[in-house]
Amino acid sequence: MYTKECVETFLKNQSQLYDKPVAETYEEAEEFLEDCMAVVVDSLKEVCDYLEESGMDISGLSLDEIRELEEVFELEDGTYLIVEA
Repeated sequence: MYTKECVETFLKNQSQLYDKPVAETYEEAEEFLEDCMAVVVDSLKEVCDYLEESGMDISGLSLDEIRELEEVFELEDGTYLIVEA
C-alpha cells in the first residue's frame, strides 16, 4: 500500500512526530502506517484539504508552515505523507 520511499521516509524521520521511535524496522514502520491509516496526497493543497476535513484549524498558516507541520512528511517524489498522532 505504501511505497518504499514513503515507509523509509517515515522510519528515518519519525522523531519529528514522536518522542520515542514507534518503529525500528521497515516492516514495523509499514505496519504502523497501515494501523494509523496514514495517507499520501499529491500536493500541499491536498494536505490542506485533508487536514481541514479531519478538523485541524490551519487557517492563517502559510503553505510553508503547513509543509513544516509535524504530521506532514514531504517525500522526494513531490507527494506528502500525513500521519495523525
